[in-house]
Amino acid sequence: MNIIIWLVVGGLIGWVASMLMRTPEGVLMNVVVGIVGAFIGGWLLSPYLGGGTINAHDFSLPSLIVSLLGAIILLAVVNLLRRLR
Repeated sequence: MNIIIWLVVGGLIGWVASMLMRTPEGVLMNVVVGIVGAFIGGWLLSPYLGGGTINAHDFSLPSLIVSLLGAIILLAVVNLLRRLR
């Protein structure tokens, strides 16, 4: 059951991040962006903001914010790499 919640919440976080960055992605890419963004947020931002991520089974508002910020960072880096090509 945790995997299903993880995929759904990761997909929602990826979708919100893609809407904020104005980079429409597909459903599968939204899930990937949300989950990988949560890892990035946990690695970069969690020590500074003091919150967990959705990957650490910490389902709270700070963990959602850290995961969303990580997804936004991921999309910003991907957009930068796309422009350099």
